[in-house]
Amino acid sequence: MDKEQQYKRVFKHLDVNGDGKISPPELQICIGKIGEDLSLEEAEFAAELMDSDGDGLLSFDDLVKVVESANEEEKVKDLKLAFKMYEEMEGCGCITPKSLKRMLSKLGESRTVDECELMIKKFDLDGNGVLDFQEFQDMMS
Repeated sequence: MDKEQQYKRVFKHLDVNGDGKISPPELQICIGKIGEDLSLEEAEFAAELMDSDGDGLLSFDDLVKVVESANEEEKVKDLKLAFKMYEEMEGCGCITPKSLKRMLSKLGESRTVDECELMIKKFDLDGNGVLDFQEFQDMMS
């Protein structure tokens, strides 16, 4: 089952009355089923924030946008954690050849500093010999 089919299944499940839109009460019921409390007022506010056409209801596209956005935020969060593991212990905010060598060694890969310099050079967009977070993010995507 591909991602769109999964989204459609979830949407159909949330759209209790089958009208092709998720209303605040339907959103409230859904959140309640996963064990969270959401007042009708909070559900209306959430629907208003996610609603793209101003009708106060969530379309399939609205749901996909919210889920994709949450997934993207989670990816960036994970990349930031990974970046912190690789960056220099002094906290320079970048990955140096030595810090890359050290981390790869911890992961069981033996590389020389020269090899690490070459690896960094492939993704070092500003040519400063180290990777900042943006360069690391580009490399990982």
